[in-house]
Amino acid sequence: MIRMRLTQQEADPIGGIAAAPVVTMAAVLAVGTALGVTLAHRQEITSPLAAVLAITLVAAAGSIAAVSVLPARAPFTTERLWLVVALAVGGVIAEYVSMLGGGRSVTEGFGPIAVGALILALAPYCTWLSLLLAGALASVVIAVLVVGAAGAAHDPAALASLIGLTIVVVLASSAAAAGYSYAIIAETLAWQRDANRAALRRDAALREGIARSVQQTRVSVLGREVLPFLAGVMTADRISVADADRARELAEALRRALKAGIESTWLDDLAANLQLARDIDVLVDDPMGAAADLGDDQRSALSALLSWLGESERSTGIRVRITVDGAVRRISVSAAAGASPPSRRELDRFAAVARAVAMRAEVAATRENVAVEFSHVPG
Repeated sequence: MIRMRLTQQEADPIGGIAAAPVVTMAAVLAVGTALGVTLAHRQEITSPLAAVLAITLVAAAGSIAAVSVLPARAPFTTERLWLVVALAVGGVIAEYVSMLGGGRSVTEGFGPIAVGALILALAPYCTWLSLLLAGALASVVIAVLVVGAAGAAHDPAALASLIGLTIVVVLASSAAAAGYSYAIIAETLAWQRDANRAALRRDAALREGIARSVQQTRVSVLGREVLPFLAGVMTADRISVADADRARELAEALRRALKAGIESTWLDDLAANLQLARDIDVLVDDPMGAAADLGDDQRSALSALLSWLGESERSTGIRVRITVDGAVRRISVSAAAGASPPSRRELDRFAAVARAVAMRAEVAATRENVAVEFSHVPG
């Protein structure tokens, strides 16, 4: 059931970003085909206004598709698919009207090619079921136009062949798009399951290492300061005010060590791991423990950003601050720029990934520092 609801953009946001240029090329193909076919058959056009409207509708469908899949517009929704298909089918209808009485068959029009190309290009952004449904509905409309153009002059067998010849491009394109969407989701989910198992094993080892580190901190406080202090007090004839103050300081140090071990979140563990592995300062300011409210996909997006920023040439220090504003969790990531600071374009890709997993994202980059702000409402 989950495969019916997932798109490649949701399961693999980076893959969705990489596929955006393909949609632009499909839009150019659709508009170019519309212009070429219209010019080639200009002598058979009976309504120039309808012909211009047909090209305009196809151009609008292609433009909306190309703009809608840009990283800044993520995620692509089913409503956008229906809008693109509706405009493209509107272009088919307008083309049909433009050649009424001109002697040209519907099979010679550009409509099926334009509709099929756009549906196929949008495969990474739609579920396989919505792609099949879009292709089927578009085919029904085109089939009705074929029947209307043929009239009673064709026998049923010839008419069925004509309908099949006309809609085969749309049906084949939507079937190919649906097959791609289904297969890529299956492959991605299988890869994610393997990756999650490996991540769980690594996380268990990491937490064990962090636990040992915390334990060593407690032992260090006990061995270096508490035990010598207790030995001194036990051999003293009287306890002074200074001894009492020192006892309170040591108790507070132990309390902080214990609290750090109990209240640490996955984000604290990640920060500690980055510090050990990359030798870079990563400070986490999360007084409410709101990092625990992030879902698995959102944690992955934030972890990917921090790991990427943690490279020494990109930044010299990272600070993560999480605040709670009512139901909204705001995550601010700031990093001091390193020798090769991240570009705005690179950060926009991470923002697109965050938007694909139900987080708002804003980025800013200068030569001195980088700032990325996420916000989300826990489900």
